[in-house]
Amino acid sequence: MSATPIGFWAQAAADPGRTVLVAPGGEEWSAGRLHAEANRLVHGLRAAGLERGDAFAVVLPNGPEFFTAHLAATQAGFYLVPVNHHFVAPEIAWILADSGAKVLVTHERFAEAVAPAADQAGLPSGHRYAIGTVPGFRPYAELLAGQEGNAPADRTLGWVMNYTSGTTGRPRGIRRPLPGKLPEETPLGGFLGIFGIRPAGGNVHLVCSPLYHTAVLQFAAAALHIGHPLVLMDRWAPEEMLRLIERYSCSHTHMVPTQFHRLLALPAEVRERYDVSSMRHAIHGAAPCPEHVKRGMIDWWGRCIEEYYAASEGGGAFATAEEWLKRPGTVGRAWPISEIVVLDDAGERLAPGELGTVYLKMNTGGFHYHKDAAKTERNRVGAFFTVGDLGVLDEDGYLYLRDRKIDMIISGGVNIYPAEIEAVLLTHPAVADAAAFGIPHEDWGEEVKAVVEVVEGGGAGPALAEEILAHCGARLAGFKRPKSVDFIAVMPRDPNGKLYKRRLRDPYWEGHERPL
Repeated sequence: MSATPIGFWAQAAADPGRTVLVAPGGEEWSAGRLHAEANRLVHGLRAAGLERGDAFAVVLPNGPEFFTAHLAATQAGFYLVPVNHHFVAPEIAWILADSGAKVLVTHERFAEAVAPAADQAGLPSGHRYAIGTVPGFRPYAELLAGQEGNAPADRTLGWVMNYTSGTTGRPRGIRRPLPGKLPEETPLGGFLGIFGIRPAGGNVHLVCSPLYHTAVLQFAAAALHIGHPLVLMDRWAPEEMLRLIERYSCSHTHMVPTQFHRLLALPAEVRERYDVSSMRHAIHGAAPCPEHVKRGMIDWWGRCIEEYYAASEGGGAFATAEEWLKRPGTVGRAWPISEIVVLDDAGERLAPGELGTVYLKMNTGGFHYHKDAAKTERNRVGAFFTVGDLGVLDEDGYLYLRDRKIDMIISGGVNIYPAEIEAVLLTHPAVADAAAFGIPHEDWGEEVKAVVEVVEGGGAGPALAEEILAHCGARLAGFKRPKSVDFIAVMPRDPNGKLYKRRLRDPYWEGHERPL
């Protein structure tokens, strides 16, 4: 072909034999195979009772089934709800129930948490499907069995409904209205044009982070729709990433700073063993990147190291390596489809250089928090929304973040909200008061620390600390759990009950630069 059609479905029709996906382990999937599997899934979900606007959830590792689910949702008018497979049962159950998911697809690797979650959410046993064996779940193959691979009737665009946590501690679904259009009427791959990634041949996208993350799935799906084959990693490892870049001539990927840190920690002889010259866009976000780490990656990989700032709700800003080197610390200028303003507490725009709350506006459509109108309105000023970050804009429109969402912890590029952790800590009978916050971690940036005030006679000490950690372990995903517990006689609060968390946190950061 002289050119690759835009949109996966057109590509599959034009060249069904073209390889579009390399699964973990190396199995290659053709466009025709992936297209047929997505069509079968649509027919299977409709047979299970799903209609336009309904949701189905997946708790899956990176693999072809994730993209089968995504393609099914986006051509049948469904909402796909990706669930973090590190969550424990109560967390998964909350999302299943809140989203109203009518079908759940999972993998046997996650049975220990997902099986009780489905029970807690009240999901009918006939609507649970598993790849592999999970007690109480039907084989995933049954969902597709007997279904035709032909395109479904009444095709209409659906969306992904990602869940994002907030200061209330409960994740909320980011729900966008369905436009009622054919999938082909929306340029699903056009998003990558913001970063200079075009539909030209010779491009390969490497998926090196979990697809349940909003940006990881969005970048990968966009690449698929503009004709770029996908190479999937299941579990990320630094040397394996280098091997895959060289083996498949990968040209672009989405990363977080923790991955940069671990790559740079490889011995020089390992780093020099692999050719990464094919990489043209290594786009990072999700967490602050220390300046020395970013410079180290630019020195190694060149000017392909690019940065963006966005939220699951929308974006955003983008900075090329050249822009960042001229303006160290910037996260870039607004995307062409977005606007950025910095407002004061009264909602008035601030002049360049003045610190305030960063607000974003997407010109491609709005969203609301599912079943939470109060939060939807609370985070908005007119058509702009905020996720609580503080920053300044310079006279040329470049954004510099000066602080983060209040007290939020970012560990390995993952947002962790202390309120949820503190709520769990306070359910322990020996805990009178509790605080959770981030402390320095060489690899992950931050790790979770708990500080606890015990009830009278509570017996503060190592035994209680271990008991509290176990208590959290049964109720929180691993990345949210405190890694250690310290005790304090009296929690520092003002007369109105406001916690002076900075007084607790700052001593742990002495001698360290806290990422802001």
